[in-house]
Amino acid sequence: MEAELMALAAAGATAVVQQMATDSWAQARDRIVSFFSRRGGEEDVIEGELETSRGELTLVAGAVDEQVALDVEAEWRARLRRALVADPGAASELRAILDELAPDGGGQQVADVHNVVSGGTQHGPVVQAGNVGSLSFGTPAAQE
Repeated sequence: MEAELMALAAAGATAVVQQMATDSWAQARDRIVSFFSRRGGEEDVIEGELETSRGELTLVAGAVDEQVALDVEAEWRARLRRALVADPGAASELRAILDELAPDGGGQQVADVHNVVSGGTQHGPVVQAGNVGSLSFGTPAAQE
């Protein structure tokens, strides 16, 4: 049972950290705050800790060193594990939250995509997509 709770805590922490970088963070944050507050945590404190974690991630976004993200994820994994060990009934609630945060997209991850093309004339193709598996363009005709 401990292994199952560890796996659930790890999945929860991964989902929380991933949600910190999305437009739907406020909704995800509120669900996580509710989860912890039902287990004795103070809402304002938990929300502040989540926002601090998100701030730490924002500072290193795009950096090669992913240690901060790993540290934040480890912190929330440990907190989720402690909550699940203290209240095994919380597992079903956490699973429901995970289902809400990461709906099944037919095996694909669902993501918001925001693209902006600006700065004058574009002399080539512009592709706006969430995922591009294979893409090729022909050689442009020589201009005379």
